[in-house]
Formats: sequence, C-alpha cells, structure tokens
Amino acid sequence: MVESGQQPGIVEIAYDNPDQRQAGIEVLSFDALTGRLRRSVSQRPSRLDFHQLILIRGGTGTTMVDFVTHPCGPGTLLHLRPGQVQRLPSGPDGQPARLDAVLLLFTADFPPPLPAVRELLDGFGPVARQPAPEGFAALDRAVAEIAAEYRALRTAPADGLTGELLRQLLAALLLRLARLGGAPAPSGELYRAFRRALEQRHGSTRSVEEYAALIGCSPRTLTRACLAATGRTAKQLADARVALQAQRLLAHTDLPVAAVGRALGFAEATNFGKFFTRETGRTPGAFRREQHG
Repeated sequence: MVESGQQPGIVEIAYDNPDQRQAGIEVLSFDALTGRLRRSVSQRPSRLDFHQLILIRGGTGTTMVDFVTHPCGPGTLLHLRPGQVQRLPSGPDGQPARLDAVLLLFTADFPPPLPAVRELLDGFGPVARQPAPEGFAALDRAVAEIAAEYRALRTAPADGLTGELLRQLLAALLLRLARLGGAPAPSGELYRAFRRALEQRHGSTRSVEEYAALIGCSPRTLTRACLAATGRTAKQLADARVALQAQRLLAHTDLPVAAVGRALGFAEATNFGKFFTRETGRTPGAFRREQHG
C-alpha cells in the first residue's frame, strides 16, 4: 500500500506491493501492516483503491468502515471494498489493536471473473461476518493455502503458473464467502440491478420511479424486491446511498457544504442540510468537524 493524494481528514491509499511488484495480491499479517504504516496514518481514516480481506484469529478491537463502527474479535472476517473509507482496527486507547490476523490485499482485476461473486465484489455484501466455527475454520485453511502459494512466488518459475494458481485459490475463497450468504431470494437479481443503477446514478436522482423505469419494472415491484433482500424500501436505500456519498465527500474533500449538496442533486443548501441531518443525525458541518478532529 502507498499513500497518495491526501485530502483533509482522509488518507488515500493505492495498491502497491513492495515484495511482489507484479502481483495483484499481497498476503501479510496485521502486525506487518501496522508496522509498515506511519502512526499518523494508521490512526486516521483512509480510503483504499483495492479489496482488503482481514481474517481475525485472535485479539479484539473495533473498526470503522464507511462511518459505521464494527466490533471485531476471534472468528471475525472483514471485507473492505475499493472506495470505502476505513479506520484500521483499534483498541480502547485508539492505538492499533493487537490482533492475530492475516490480510489479503488484492486489486479489483486480480480475481478471475465469476458471476457468482459479482455481488460480493461490487460492494453489496456485508463488511463484517462472524461465520460458524466450522465455516471460519474452512476459510482459515483456504487463506493458509493462499499464503503458502504467495510465499512460493519468490522462487516460482517464470511460467506464471503460481500466479494463476493464486487467482484460482482466491476465486475459491470468494465462492466460499458468497456461499455464506445463502441462496439468493427470487427477487435478488432485480435488487442487484437496482443497486448497480444506484451506484451509477445516485448523484443525479433518488427517485424510485426513475430507477424502476430504468430497470423495467414498477416502483411497487422494485420496493418489494428491496424489502425481500434487505428489509428496507427502495427509497430508504436510495437515500442511504446519497447520504453515504455525502459523508465521503465531506470527510475527504474540502468542498463547501453547498457544493457537496449540488454534486448530489440538491439545488438548495438548506434542503441538503435537512436531508443530511435526517439521515445521519448530524448537520454536515458537525459531521465534517468530527472527521477532521
């Protein structure tokens, strides 16, 4: 990982593997990661441009991902996606947590394309999971095998087979993660189409009617699909996605509050302020001050 283009409050971290420059994956311990980062960086929120899987075998702490706090301890699996804002797991004193944990860092284009894990990699899956003990043990074995093949890269022949094996082992791990979510509901594909459209258009509309027309269904059908998949309506999901983008912009840019609102489709700053306060419980200015300390 390498720091780049810092904005107030947030450290931008780009993928950079210091050991295997040509590899799209890196395997390391949590201690190795925190030792690599400067303390001023490890204690600040950061935004990644790659995937980060953290398998926690021991120790406890809390982490923040997209402004939501998650407890983590033995048996926890964290999955951070490109573009998400995170704060590394820390203890009660704010220092990096003492974790026995292994991390897989990989670029978005490293895993082979698999429709079954598309939703997982697109960012619709959960950040934190607590699998059953037997499920966690299976994931731990899969990660250990990836770690062994990663170490073999140092002496691997130039035929590329070890790198390809790593891609396939990662694919198998991702399939295991996708399976943890269980079988998708019949309305799942409609929900996923909505989420993909929402990722592309949240800056221009929060209208359920517009999204339904774009997908090719009625607003009522779309809302039923969202309720079945998440327990929240399509309108609630659209508002939450816009609020998240507002939080990201307020935290990692110095754009005026009114400009953030305009970027998200609010012509009037007062309307944006009311929306943001309703969704987050804080005014835009108060939120920004919290993030910048």
